[in-house]
Amino acid sequence: MTRLRQMMLDELERRNYSQTTRRAYLMGVEQFAKHFHRSPDQLDLDHIRDYQAYLFRVRKLKPATVTVRLAALRFLFVALLKRPWTVADTPYPKRPDALPIVLSTEEVACLIDSALTPLHRVVLMTLYATGLRRAELTHLRVGDIDTERMAIHVLGGKGRKDRDVMLSPKLLEALRDYWRGLKHKPRTWLFPGGRWHNHIDQPMSDKVVWYACEQAAKRAGIDKPVHPHTLRHSFATHLLEAGVDLRTIQLLMGHGDLKATTVYLHLSHRHLQATASPLDALLLGKNRTE
Repeated sequence: MTRLRQMMLDELERRNYSQTTRRAYLMGVEQFAKHFHRSPDQLDLDHIRDYQAYLFRVRKLKPATVTVRLAALRFLFVALLKRPWTVADTPYPKRPDALPIVLSTEEVACLIDSALTPLHRVVLMTLYATGLRRAELTHLRVGDIDTERMAIHVLGGKGRKDRDVMLSPKLLEALRDYWRGLKHKPRTWLFPGGRWHNHIDQPMSDKVVWYACEQAAKRAGIDKPVHPHTLRHSFATHLLEAGVDLRTIQLLMGHGDLKATTVYLHLSHRHLQATASPLDALLLGKNRTE
């Protein structure tokens, strides 16, 4: 590990950035340096602008991915190298306001029933029953399952915030079945890491969560793109359609701003169908003369 990489890792840890963000930022700076075959501290804003154009034109990356790469370089230049940087120098790409994909309740049931392994099944059930982000799921600890209060404690979620989510009786039953099937009972992590998930002292990789969703969707014949966040979106939308208020959904999702939660109003069939078009109030043609 180079001295600069170690310094950046130390600064990320000192500022209490999540493990996912640390990994993304370190990879972003590493690829930037490899592209120019020079140490990143020898590069400047002109190189960053050229690199941003390369990511769009040649790599064909999505705006959200390019934004993360720019955020990594901004952290390096501002927090570590103490160089001036404004958004006007390298503006973040405009992201399209596309609505997230949501599965129907029938599709969710089919997805869970099509899980490749028992572990994948309980992972999919946990995602949908709680609305957790994949990193939050992989870092669940055994002690986070509170059967007395029927709650799951989510510690150090996005923004390093703690919250509680509901523990479904059906999910609790599935977790107990999963626990009984383990040869080596974990001491810390609820979902242990390693190839055979027997490394009880390290958490499961979030790649396993992606793979569980991908394989189950293929087996279920679901044409929509399905990833861990799809089940999170489905969780929130189905709660809204069941009559749960937005403020409660905001707390369960761990959203810092209610604006992030209101997107699910656009996805809810119940709210859409309950709203009458203004056309229906008009008197047209023969109805006006009657």
